[in-house]
Amino acid sequence: MKKIAILGSTGSIGVNTLEVVARFPDQFRVVGLSANENCGLLSQQIKRFQPKIACIMSDARAAALTKRTSRRAAKIVSGLDGLIEIVTRPDVDVVVMAIVGSISLVPLLKAITAGKQIALASKEALIAGGELIVREARRKKVSIIPVDSEHSAIFQCIDGRPRAQLKKIYLTGTGGPLRTLPRRVFDTLTREEVTSHPRWKMGKKISVDSATLMNKGLEVIEAHWLFSMPIGAIEVVIHPEAVVHSMVECIDGSIIAQLSVPDMRIPIQYALGYPRRLPQQFGLFVDFNKTDTLTFQRPDREKFPCLDLAFGAARDGGTFPAVLNASNEEAVCSFLDGKIPFTRIPTIVERVLAKHTGVISPDLDDILKADGWSREEARSLCCR
Repeated sequence: MKKIAILGSTGSIGVNTLEVVARFPDQFRVVGLSANENCGLLSQQIKRFQPKIACIMSDARAAALTKRTSRRAAKIVSGLDGLIEIVTRPDVDVVVMAIVGSISLVPLLKAITAGKQIALASKEALIAGGELIVREARRKKVSIIPVDSEHSAIFQCIDGRPRAQLKKIYLTGTGGPLRTLPRRVFDTLTREEVTSHPRWKMGKKISVDSATLMNKGLEVIEAHWLFSMPIGAIEVVIHPEAVVHSMVECIDGSIIAQLSVPDMRIPIQYALGYPRRLPQQFGLFVDFNKTDTLTFQRPDREKFPCLDLAFGAARDGGTFPAVLNASNEEAVCSFLDGKIPFTRIPTIVERVLAKHTGVISPDLDDILKADGWSREEARSLCCR
């Protein structure tokens, strides 16, 4: 039986992970849970899954959570130290990283150093500290199994093939909720319109990233580190039906694709069960009799400039991806708070990147400094 810790258990990935765990009580046991601020849902999860430890980020909410749970229930911890305590416990086998934002970087590194298998949904950590994470994972011989549907697809398509046999990765995406809208209406878009994804039910931040196509750009950087592929060998392809989750081209011209119903429980189950495949129990199977067409298009880079910003930061390397990620997080947060219009998100990211003096081969301190600096710059721009 695998013993699981889920960081970000009250978000969409965390909730779906617990649904998968509940279907396989003989395969998985929940040891640790964490949430940012959703004390109510975390309390319900503690009651149902009876973890040994649970973390919420603020001390005040931790005190409130302690009062809501029985004395025999989970140990309640808080903040970054609490996350680290969870992922380094000797009774944790697999850590599901489902925290939004670069705050996941430090606990992810700690989990890898502790030798835990990683089911990775927190792409921002790999964006900011990819070189550090990959190096530490190799040193500790830790498996990082991607949870994102696209990277799970690539992982399955590669299936242990040597890097020398691979030519190209095709990273698919639906194009987001704004794919068919003209650029001239972007200034008038509401938060609800921007976050209404046509295929996936996701959190607000990642939904905005999907609308700007920044999410695809971040996934390019993630694929670069996960699969040791040059940035130039990764291509973004718009696929509105969301049936083909990504493809890999081999040097002989063969293209291998992974197809499934667009539901996050499928890649989550694969990541938890790896290297075994467990029988799917949600009735999520592709019916080709009802799938009339599968279409593929090039992304509109003029309409969605965030994609090229991400490719540029990836090519520059060093601390530039961390700056891209942090400035984007701040700009998206300001948009969701109603402080800036949707079209200012790429402008702010571009201006912060232009001011940055990069550090090549950064250590953790360099990355955290770049992250903090870019957040301050982005906040300042959002207030103007």
